[in-house]
Amino acid sequence: MSVLTEVQESIKGVRGKLEQAVVGVGNHRGIGSGVVIADGKILTNAHNLRGDEVAVTFHDGRSESASVVGVDVDGDIAVLSADTKGIAPVEWNGAAAEIGDPVFALSNPGGHGLRVTVGYISGTQRSFRGPRGRRIAGSVEHTAPLLPGSSGGPTVDPDGKLLGINTNRLGEGFYLAIPADQTLRARVDKLSRGETPSRPRLGVGIVPPEVARNLRRSVGLPDADGLLVRFVEDDSAAAAAGIEQGDLITAAGGKALTNADELHDALEQAGTTLELTVLRGTEQRTVTVTLS
Repeated sequence: MSVLTEVQESIKGVRGKLEQAVVGVGNHRGIGSGVVIADGKILTNAHNLRGDEVAVTFHDGRSESASVVGVDVDGDIAVLSADTKGIAPVEWNGAAAEIGDPVFALSNPGGHGLRVTVGYISGTQRSFRGPRGRRIAGSVEHTAPLLPGSSGGPTVDPDGKLLGINTNRLGEGFYLAIPADQTLRARVDKLSRGETPSRPRLGVGIVPPEVARNLRRSVGLPDADGLLVRFVEDDSAAAAAGIEQGDLITAAGGKALTNADELHDALEQAGTTLELTVLRGTEQRTVTVTLS
């Protein structure tokens, strides 16, 4: 048997095993993919959601309105509830992926038909930004081509066992997947029980430091390192503390800030309050943020 024939048989085997388990997520407002992980439960990316209910389309064209059981926005995963009508769920591999491992990526973008592609693990321990800008570390990188709308679909091994959840495109020909390790499985189990994680949030949109410096220079302000506030959410911790659009957050908990990850770390490590140093124009002030 030739190598091409072996690959062909592997693709057919993976398709036969998972065709029903891979679903389309969303509609014209935004499309993605998902995979059945248990009876009545579907795993997808959090960034595929639009509200508390989302359309799910199965392999036979049947469409259901699925409800969101649990969502981890900062981890970019969500579990949906829908009538899966006894579809066999994907099996978890559980082993750590290694560079050179062959993989198959499956998707059903918005329910427009199954796609199955083949590639290899090209990197491990990669990172990307979640929907709110938090860094998600530990992702695997692979070369199985994916169409837009494929995020939330599974990456599997030649036996059709789950290796990761596709989530992000890296330029041309490289894709990231959240690894289906024991950590992800534990998080998914909690989401399936409706246990949505709660992380402290400041409630601001920020501009990267290099952009912030250029903006300050453009209005004649002196250079300063920090995170420029692009907007402040209503009724947020930042709004209650008096932080305003245009403020430059230069320190959190007494430590200078040079990137968004340091701010996120400070929020995670803080208790009920966090002291921020803020530069408004040329005036420096200290504010205390109360975190829920």
